[in-house]
Amino acid sequence: MAEMTGNDILGRALKNEGTKDLFFIMGGPMMHAETACAKEGIRPIDVRHEQAAALMAQAYSRLTQKPSVCMAASGPGVINLTTGVANALIDCAPVVAIGGSSAISQFGRQVFQEIDQLAIMKGCTKWADRVVNLKRIPEMVNTAFQKAMGGKPGPVYLDFPADILYQKIPEDQVDWSLSGRSLLRARPMGELARIDALVDALAKAKQPIILSGSGVIWSQAWTDLQAFVEKAGIPFYTTPQGRGVLPDDHPLSFLTMRSSAFRDADLILIIGTRMNYIIGHAAPPRFAANATIARIDIDADEISSSPRKVDIGIVGDCKAVLQQLLAALPGRVDAGRFAPWREKLGAGEAGKRKETGGGMAMNATPIHPLRLCEEVKNFMQRDAILVVDGQEILNYGRQSMPTFSPAHRLNSGPFGMMGVGLPFGVGAKVACPDKQVIVVHGDGSFGLNAMELDTAVRHKIPILVVVSLNGGWTADPKHEKTGRDLGFTRYDKMAEGLGCYGEYVEKPEDIGAALQRAQTKVDQGMVALVNVKTDDRARATTVAFSSHST
Repeated sequence: MAEMTGNDILGRALKNEGTKDLFFIMGGPMMHAETACAKEGIRPIDVRHEQAAALMAQAYSRLTQKPSVCMAASGPGVINLTTGVANALIDCAPVVAIGGSSAISQFGRQVFQEIDQLAIMKGCTKWADRVVNLKRIPEMVNTAFQKAMGGKPGPVYLDFPADILYQKIPEDQVDWSLSGRSLLRARPMGELARIDALVDALAKAKQPIILSGSGVIWSQAWTDLQAFVEKAGIPFYTTPQGRGVLPDDHPLSFLTMRSSAFRDADLILIIGTRMNYIIGHAAPPRFAANATIARIDIDADEISSSPRKVDIGIVGDCKAVLQQLLAALPGRVDAGRFAPWREKLGAGEAGKRKETGGGMAMNATPIHPLRLCEEVKNFMQRDAILVVDGQEILNYGRQSMPTFSPAHRLNSGPFGMMGVGLPFGVGAKVACPDKQVIVVHGDGSFGLNAMELDTAVRHKIPILVVVSLNGGWTADPKHEKTGRDLGFTRYDKMAEGLGCYGEYVEKPEDIGAALQRAQTKVDQGMVALVNVKTDDRARATTVAFSSHST
């Protein structure tokens, strides 16, 4: 009878769960596990930092709405995963993180790279456990996948001691009975009385809005949301991470009137997003003090712990609840009722767009970041996956670059992590190889994971990276901030040294042609980086996220 090691069992178990790609850095005791995965037909993508592996996995999950897998060696390797895993936790991304550890027989003896990885990972995952029985590896792997996608999605962690990985048992002793078990993906419906209460409130409202988030993406409810928005005739807005569930140019999207709509709405329906700082906790003065607050979320704790009183709370899956609402609308909510409200927002939208049209086309040198964003906007394909990471460029990009497809807009999310851009771009391209992927990076954030250019080159993952080179961490015209200055580094030359196509741009009129040349190289299978020198005096002003300023 043939024997299998724990490594062999793990590789096959991951294959049985549908794993196609693995993000990792090799090292003990996981080296043979990664080889076992490759033998099972899983694509091994070895990265330059474990943090990037977790971030690539997060982006991969966002694009596929499925669990992704990252892997790390013991001690520092697993610890390096934690920042990326924590970002996935706050973003509700179903990343399955796997780490090796010292042998169980050596626990507590201060052996090489020994630290309580399980305790550390429990703080930044929704579930974490240690495998202690070879026979149960397939069961534990399936449980990890189930936990990652169950209810509110999120990252999980499995700890594999070295002796579990390298022990052998007869193949027929391995319990495969639960391996590859279909993910439950339960879709709980909302309580009927609360559905009725919400429909009644909509029937009485005059100026309602919808504010949706990533929950719509994770439940794949964008078609249901669009049907509800259009049938009810209600203007909608999204969180930055939720952009694209309805196209930004939808007739009921009034992007420039966001602040006014929040202040004037008499009913605010919040769907699948936290009431966190991103939306000002839905509190006055940003939101109307007397507005009715309705909230749909799969997590009852999210609703019960809302920082503002929720008048109508519906616990349920976004897709299921939206279908319930659609069924309840006929004869009770007339879209014509909100026509004056839509006309008011539409008139304000038209006026603001006329006012801002000239500012973005500025021809000054150094290049204004808005001009760079405008050039990228005009260049990118409608279904492009756009990743934006940084400070100034992130804020300018949020204002000026649209998104038209679900999950096609990626940024760090509520955790505010910097350095996500390049790893997100790589993970997105692996998930969607036929899509144009553009990463717009601040130069500061780019430096955190810049060596992942090497990963993209080695694994032939062609993406376009655009760096906004303003010479430092945030705008600092007076150069008063300690540690702010980075210098105007020729990242294009660095990229060329790693095997990429690189260009450097100083004049605004040259941006468009440089992007076209770079994309041509990407279409030929290369990684391309366009390094654009931007104005270090340009300071984006947005809603304050914290009490301190950068």
